[in-house]
Amino acid sequence: MHSHDHSYSHSRGRSSDASKRIGWAFFLNVVFTIIEFIGGWLTNSTAIMADAVHDLGDSLSIGTSWGLNKLSDKDANRTFSYGYKRFSLLGALINGVVLTVGSIWILFEAIPRLADPVMPQVEGMLLLSIFGMAVNGFAAYKLSEGNSLNERVLNWHLLEDVLGWVAVFIVSIVLMFKPWAILDPILSIGFTLFILFNVIRNLKQTLMLFLQATPDKEQLEDIRDELLSNKHVSDLHHFHIWSLDGERNVMTVHLVLKGEVSVEHIQSLKESIQSSLAKYHFEHTTVELEFADEQCRDEMK
Repeated sequence: MHSHDHSYSHSRGRSSDASKRIGWAFFLNVVFTIIEFIGGWLTNSTAIMADAVHDLGDSLSIGTSWGLNKLSDKDANRTFSYGYKRFSLLGALINGVVLTVGSIWILFEAIPRLADPVMPQVEGMLLLSIFGMAVNGFAAYKLSEGNSLNERVLNWHLLEDVLGWVAVFIVSIVLMFKPWAILDPILSIGFTLFILFNVIRNLKQTLMLFLQATPDKEQLEDIRDELLSNKHVSDLHHFHIWSLDGERNVMTVHLVLKGEVSVEHIQSLKESIQSSLAKYHFEHTTVELEFADEQCRDEMK
């Protein structure tokens, strides 16, 4: 038995929406990175200049992700028979690695400043922080509408920047009244550690899916129980569920039938299986039926 989810146009629409949201985030990030470099130079703030370098890396990473996400919209062909959905997952993996490396770099930059903090031009810092929170906050809001792993990882890029600008905003307010320049590296380290924890968690999930780990172990057991509860099924094997991109999953299974089963019973069994699997919204399912006295061809190799 072979079936395919006919909600293709709906899936493609979701993917196209994701591309638009990532495109918005890319455009805003590039424009703001340029403004940030200029602002860092004018305010003589090493913190803002360092954040500008980090944002430049974000822009390159988001641009790569945007291209890979658009590529994932392409139709299946002889080379990629499942389509290009896994390219979106590749984008999420690349972005997770880039953000992890970038966060570690920020820590290496911020920690030495604890011993030798620098007093920047405070008014310029305040204006840039307000602008930074607005721009990155809007971009993060646009990406929060999506559910793909790619968008979730990119959202942490932007959330890191929002929190970073919140830190700059708070520090600039405090520095107007107290010359405690050490607050800047302290807050930067705290926010970076928070972001790093969440990104590593997402990166682990992305890497597991990229390596074709089972996306949901509980779902796997639930489906196993449902299939075995059918009165015509005695056993199952070669049961696999994996994900194309973190959203669209694929399932294959061999079902061993009980005793003699007529053509009418097989047809009824197919309809029953299709009905029980419908709620899981698999992108693609392959179910092979084996008679009780039949040897599985995959075990004959």
